[in-house]
Amino acid sequence: MRIVKLSFILCVAVVLIVLAIANRDPVVIHLLPADLALWLRMDVSISLPLFLIIFGAITAGLVLGFVWEWLREHRHRVDASRAKRDATRLSRELETLKGEARAKEGQDDILALLEDDKPLRLG
Repeated sequence: MRIVKLSFILCVAVVLIVLAIANRDPVVIHLLPADLALWLRMDVSISLPLFLIIFGAITAGLVLGFVWEWLREHRHRVDASRAKRDATRLSRELETLKGEARAKEGQDDILALLEDDKPLRLG
């Protein structure tokens, strides 16, 4: 599986390098359309190689997708955390009730530990 993963990453890297070499020509990016920039007297533009624009768009899309997914799954993480907290609380309550039942029966703590399914943890 490791070889498959490394070969996939290598193929993607080769494709990206070829794409970058093929699209080295500079492209001018304008913030505003030409008529609006002339009217506002604000001609903000930058000249970048095309591959940087392509890679920047891909990176921005990935970051936006990761943030969107993280926000979308927030409710599920909260529910899982709440369920874990409830399970821990119920487990403690069960152990307390078992201890009270043993005390009513007059059962020794050592014998109760031997009868439990869980192994004894020291420390």
